Amino acid sequence: MKTSYAHRFQNSLATLHEEGRYRVFADIERRCGSFPKANLNVTSGTQGITVWCSNDYLGMGQHPAVLAAMHEALSQYGAGSGGTRNISGTNHLHVELEAELADLHRKESALLFTSGFVANQTTLATLVGLLDGCVTISDSMNHASMIDGIRAGRGPKKIWRHNNLAHLEELLREIPNETPKMIAFESVYSMDGDIAPIAEICDLADRYNALTYLDEVHAVGLYGPRGGGIADRDDVLARVDVINGTLAKGFGVMGGYIAADSVICDAIRSYASGFIFTTSPSPVLAAGALASIRHLKASAVERCEHQARAGQLKTALMKADMPILANDSHIVPVMVGDPVMCKTLSDEMLRDHSIYVQPINYPTVPRGTERLRLCPSPVHSEADIQALTSILSMLWDKYALPRSVAIAEAAE
Repeated sequence: MKTSYAHRFQNSLATLHEEGRYRVFADIERRCGSFPKANLNVTSGTQGITVWCSNDYLGMGQHPAVLAAMHEALSQYGAGSGGTRNISGTNHLHVELEAELADLHRKESALLFTSGFVANQTTLATLVGLLDGCVTISDSMNHASMIDGIRAGRGPKKIWRHNNLAHLEELLREIPNETPKMIAFESVYSMDGDIAPIAEICDLADRYNALTYLDEVHAVGLYGPRGGGIADRDDVLARVDVINGTLAKGFGVMGGYIAADSVICDAIRSYASGFIFTTSPSPVLAAGALASIRHLKASAVERCEHQARAGQLKTALMKADMPILANDSHIVPVMVGDPVMCKTLSDEMLRDHSIYVQPINYPTVPRGTERLRLCPSPVHSEADIQALTSILSMLWDKYALPRSVAIAEAAE
């Protein structure tokens, strides 16, 4: 590479190091049958660790029904799908999975993507492009995939203050009724763990003739009587126009999707480059996701245990006077407020105490709100919770960090 270009890249990376935002990937091997235990590969060999930041929220990545379905699909169909959906890449498992997802969200149709990020980015950009002049009203804390999709659509947009219904209505009132408009928001916001008032947002959408686009990636599988997310829990599935979800978190596999009326899914299928020109997901992944969804539709055991563990962890941390950000979901943010200290805590927990929690820094969260985001699951034990709480408390004492809710409240 030419020296002048390499120097620019090195300067950019140096900035990340100076700000404490340089990301280091933990080289881990999850132990099937022993989640949340894993092996960390280090220079001297391997180190046994407990993972506290996995998005496999229910441990479905090791569920026997999921594994059996994937083994069977691998033997029957081989490794890959063989092409794009339009050119030899539609396996019958894809068709079955889309039907199962549509049923999960009480919609006419569903469309499978390679990831939740791609589903958001591709669908939002395409919707904006198809609805000439469409104004997108986006929650200020929406995920990067939604922001990218809205930006790629190149239509007018407005940003509404997070979960602020009065501000949302104020922005909607400014748009002529005949102008196409779409409200884009999430159900569970993954960094703070707070939950959107979906019914009230739908009320405003009805009043001002707006489509609703709901990202449920941190809620599908985890909430609702059948795991359909917060909209399922709140019995408002029919009121949401487009639902985005993932197969990589609550369902424990990989992939993303949308569920909506058939005409919307058909339009996305027919116009979205991010769908048309991408090799379809492996039938092996489709089989695992299908088994996971079917199991969680019928079983509430995992959801109940998940909520119980989240409650136990929050209680333990509050008793230890740790600065957690209060919310009504399963997300447990422990506020640090400094990027360098956040990484120091994470590194020390992993190196000295075999606990893996990834530091969350800017741009994922605003500067000054850096945190350790804990993800409890049914496969964490009470002993795991006690060990984590004890080590966090010890580190807070060691570095004389602020306790109680002061820093957490400052982040709100």
